[in-house]
Amino acid sequence: MKIYDVLILGGGASGLMCAANINKKFSVGIIESNEKVAKKLRISGGGKCNITNVSVEIDNFDGDKELLAYALKKFSKERLLNFLERNRVTLEIRKNRYYFCQKSAQEIIDVLKASLHSVDTFVNTQILSLKKEDELFILGTNKNDFYAKKVVVATGGKSYAQIGASDIGLAIAKSFDIQVKEFTPALVGLTVQKEQFWMRELSGVSCYVHIYVGDKILKEEMLFTHKGISGPAVLSASLYWQKGVLGINFLPNRDILKEIEGSKKLLSSLISLPKSVAKALLKALDIEDKEARKVTQEDRKKLVGIHNYTFAPAGNFGFSKAEVSRGGVLAEEIHKENMESKKVQGLYFIGEVVDVTGELGGYNFQWAFSSAYVCAKSLKLDIIN
Repeated sequence: MKIYDVLILGGGASGLMCAANINKKFSVGIIESNEKVAKKLRISGGGKCNITNVSVEIDNFDGDKELLAYALKKFSKERLLNFLERNRVTLEIRKNRYYFCQKSAQEIIDVLKASLHSVDTFVNTQILSLKKEDELFILGTNKNDFYAKKVVVATGGKSYAQIGASDIGLAIAKSFDIQVKEFTPALVGLTVQKEQFWMRELSGVSCYVHIYVGDKILKEEMLFTHKGISGPAVLSASLYWQKGVLGINFLPNRDILKEIEGSKKLLSSLISLPKSVAKALLKALDIEDKEARKVTQEDRKKLVGIHNYTFAPAGNFGFSKAEVSRGGVLAEEIHKENMESKKVQGLYFIGEVVDVTGELGGYNFQWAFSSAYVCAKSLKLDIIN
């Protein structure tokens, strides 16, 4: 019976980074449910993977600040970029903020896999159960049982079910009486109420906006869809919205009242938005599309709504359209110095299965790599008699 020093459950971004950084004296096994590792990494960002961001701050995440601060300091954006540069992975910056692979996400996967020459990888292996007897973990799978001194849970979240995503990581945690927050869809489009069905009629049109959710301001493109609204600004806003209202500034950094002052043109021609959006927005605000010079005081009050259009979304597009999952193993259950469970010695949680979720823009891969690095570098070799 082979006893691994470490079994890593999940061969995604966090699992591979963890395996790549574990002391080579360890015997390591990776358990992956898919036919190959890193499927989500491979398809993200249209196959070029938004790996991190020019600016990585704690405020870009929804999660425990101490846990985030520790991990992001131990393995920062700079360390990730240096790691990729040393391994000749060429990145490019898009929109002055997003780091993408210039060629393909496969470059990163190849770099990580190259570090696994002494790691046993088991694909097409479904996790059924995990228990601990004395000092050994016993992992039940659809193939056979595996034994390990330590187990790292890197099973990800529920989004991307088409590539094997599940909530097995939470099931494992709960089986050890570890507290979790159930997964909900995040970085996902939002559906609208009947009063906002005008947005659905603009499907395919996009515009730059600022979205206000609580104390957050998300600045990016918004896309109208046949279900509601999506696009980068909305996906990030969905991370912080759970219910209630949000606000949209359709003309950020402008003043609609100054722009229309005294003009003989129609309002829809003066509003710096796609014409279809301008017309629909005027109708939604109950403003006649008239010459700007004929605007009444009442119209002016309504026009200000372009800078703060508030409404309550009906819901979201669900896990099938979500980029990631919000929720996971609670931070209070984990030692930040090594990602180990406070209740179960030798059991670790990293990546998306932890209750830390980033905005759109490479933050979730950064968290996956940072938490994995912290875990891997803290592992000590235990001797079981």
